[in-house]
Amino acid sequence: MGASRRPLPQPTLTTAGFWASGADDVLRVAQCDACGKLMHPTAVLCSECASREISLQPVSGRAVVVGVTVNAQPWLPDLPPPYVIAIVALEEDPSVRLTTNIVGCEPGEVAVGDRVRVVFEQAADDIWLPLFEPDPEAGDEPGPLPEPEDVRAHVRTPVSNDRFEDRVAITGVGQSAVGRRLMVDPLTLTVDACLRAVEDAGLTPADIDGLSTYPGAAPGGISEGGIMPVEQALRIRPVWVNGGGDLPGQNGSIVAAMLAVASGLCRHVLCFRTVWESTHSELVKAGKWSGGGGRASGMLEFRHPFGAVSAANWIACQASHYFHRYGDAKDALGAIAVTARDHASANPEAVYRDPITMDDYLSARVVSTPFGLYDCDVPVDGAVAVVVSAIDAAADLRHEPVLVEAVGTQITENLSWDQGTLTHLPQSLGPAAHLWSRTDLRPDDVDVALLYDGFTFNALSWLEGLGFCEFGGAADFIDGGKGISVDGVLPLNPHGGQLSAGRTHGYGFVREAVLQLRGQAPGVQVADAKVAVVTAGGGVPSGAMLLRTR
Repeated sequence: MGASRRPLPQPTLTTAGFWASGADDVLRVAQCDACGKLMHPTAVLCSECASREISLQPVSGRAVVVGVTVNAQPWLPDLPPPYVIAIVALEEDPSVRLTTNIVGCEPGEVAVGDRVRVVFEQAADDIWLPLFEPDPEAGDEPGPLPEPEDVRAHVRTPVSNDRFEDRVAITGVGQSAVGRRLMVDPLTLTVDACLRAVEDAGLTPADIDGLSTYPGAAPGGISEGGIMPVEQALRIRPVWVNGGGDLPGQNGSIVAAMLAVASGLCRHVLCFRTVWESTHSELVKAGKWSGGGGRASGMLEFRHPFGAVSAANWIACQASHYFHRYGDAKDALGAIAVTARDHASANPEAVYRDPITMDDYLSARVVSTPFGLYDCDVPVDGAVAVVVSAIDAAADLRHEPVLVEAVGTQITENLSWDQGTLTHLPQSLGPAAHLWSRTDLRPDDVDVALLYDGFTFNALSWLEGLGFCEFGGAADFIDGGKGISVDGVLPLNPHGGQLSAGRTHGYGFVREAVLQLRGQAPGVQVADAKVAVVTAGGGVPSGAMLLRTR
């Protein structure tokens, strides 16, 4: 057997049986021996009855396509595009799904609702990849699609009327230089942003007693190295630190800081987020930085072997399901992209400021259907910092404090890119519903929205999830861009968002919200903005917060 052209999964002690199960051309998935519940990936505990008696059992290998994208981007040298990435729901239980490739047909022929059957490709001695092909015995009738779950039914009521949000405020924000391929050490960017945020608050580094960041030390140009190098540079001797990726979105590190301050552990926590993806990519291309490699593990184990190596591929599958269920929303996505660029054209800090038209958007090269170039945010180098302070310490500082009305952090959906929400960006609906459970304010009270737009579909999902319009109603609400312009019903990302201002990974939206509420926006200022909603997370998990003036 020759070497596989695909990235190989790293089987774990739990998943090895699944990857080997195709040796006899039979698809096997995990099943609870006690209640019969099917599940994927293999779990150690049944989600229905909590039994630990789980085994691999054969299934028919027949499924229905519930999400699909044609990838046109050459992510992998040995897997040339175009190829079809799909989410398929098993015939036996539509809640059990596999991310896979559809083969044996032209890429453009695959659609949501198509019936398919498994066909295996041996990738290594102990690995058979389950691919799918059109099922010639299924006829022309589309297969059934799983109905969306009402996640609002899972929202928990606040445990107390004593809200931690009332005890904190955002008192300072700062940003480093932001740009493409700055070729600057990421720690330098971090320190620049941090010192500017501290100075903006009217504090000194000696006043800071906590540090919080996302995702901590991480490879791939998405971190400055975490808490350790920043503390070594600033030497503030914090009483509390936080860093990690398992938070309610990137801004979950700011929520964690709020909790530390509200508890009385800290007075002023410095939160920071640094990316240097643009420079990192340049160094990898030049052979000056290791590009990594090895087998796909963690959340990538069930995606990379099928060439689904980018969030563009994963989220495009949800977009395809939305299009199938609610109608083609390509023009609505285009209006989000064009409006973002219009806003960015007035922002001197934005990376891309040249206006684009709808024709430009529609004629741009395809990345992963239905996403084209302008549906995708811009990798940059830059850092943003935020100071969270105790409310009784905020009154005497430099600026009028920005208050925290509510946060939305609850997980109500399956924490998965393919096993849970299909109609919208995963984890946009749950945190959005949770946000409104912690406040008497309603969507009509919001003056400006800073919604995560790693892709245009992310912003559309947040608009609907937060209740600014009904599910499937975003196109009418956006109204060709008029509804989300600075003078529209809901100004959206007046700095240009990540689509045009640059991918500062969530923190840039918090900074823009604070500046908007202060009346200090670097570009377009929303008139008399008093309430701002901010979201973060390009998928799982995610979070939201509602900020306001006094």
